[in-house]
Amino acid sequence: MQTILLTFHVLVAIALIALILLQQGKGADAGAAFGSGASGSVFGAKGSSSFLSRTTAILATLFFVLSLAMAILSSEQTEQQSLTQQFEESQVVTPAVESTDIPASGDVPAVPMPEAP
Repeated sequence: MQTILLTFHVLVAIALIALILLQQGKGADAGAAFGSGASGSVFGAKGSSSFLSRTTAILATLFFVLSLAMAILSSEQTEQQSLTQQFEESQVVTPAVESTDIPASGDVPAVPMPEAP
């Protein structure tokens, strides 16, 4: 589910970037963008700016909704552990020598001390 949402989120982000780059600035004239016959274009004289603005607003809203949905889904998953907790739990304590090789404290012979010259 998260993979599908993430893929859709990336596609919406790319479309949003493309639409923002297609829009003209406030100082640009519609006649300069489409030539002198702007009223005969597909969107009409003013229709292109309102169409791009509306589509950008819809995609921006969809982007925020998808971001919120992915955040909620990720918080509902099982509690994640930090890397240090994962490392500590994965460490298995193994003794360097087997317990049968370790002599009891009474069985250890005393080490003779060398005599001083």
